[in-house]
Amino acid sequence: MVLFFTSNAVTPSVTMYMGRDKVENEELIKHAWPQDLWFHVDKLSSAHVYLRMTEGMVWESIPTALLADCAQLVKANSIEGNKKDDLTVIYTPAANLKKTGDMAVGQVSFHNDKKVKRVHVAKRENVIVNRLNKTKEERVVDHEQERVDRVKKENAGKRAAMAEKKKQDAELAKAREADKAARSYDTLFNVEEDESAPRKTARELEDDFM
Repeated sequence: MVLFFTSNAVTPSVTMYMGRDKVENEELIKHAWPQDLWFHVDKLSSAHVYLRMTEGMVWESIPTALLADCAQLVKANSIEGNKKDDLTVIYTPAANLKKTGDMAVGQVSFHNDKKVKRVHVAKRENVIVNRLNKTKEERVVDHEQERVDRVKKENAGKRAAMAEKKKQDAELAKAREADKAARSYDTLFNVEEDESAPRKTARELEDDFM
């Protein structure tokens, strides 16, 4: 079972989720979306909380209020951390999580330590924790089907973007050709006259076109 929470710290609201136990945490490590953001209390046992990143959101610059929601949810779901003040919560993109065969259930490390950020949590903020708990929903998740649906949606978006780019490139090429043709036409009919040459009579001009 997966627990889902909704944060209204930003608009539109965003989803956070976590496993009910370490077994479910293990499943989430394998199936979390690459762009999701993973949170955990540093150096203490805690829930693995994930933030479902929305389009346009950049993990290095998460809004302060949303970051506080995520950190408070992690702290509140750490048996030891929930009782302590002045602790640190670490976070990183799910794609940076590293799992090897010799690790215990629910244990992870990182591919790149430089992609791990930290946020200080001074104390538990009951106002935040209570607000988030009121949104809690428990659901059974088909992780594989969710992955298939996500990949389909992402591929459809990529195809649409490629089609739009192809259309724009064709329109740009067409506009450039039209501009080139117009410039060539203008040059053809704007040849400078030689002022020293004798001017032709109307009759002579007519003869030129005979």
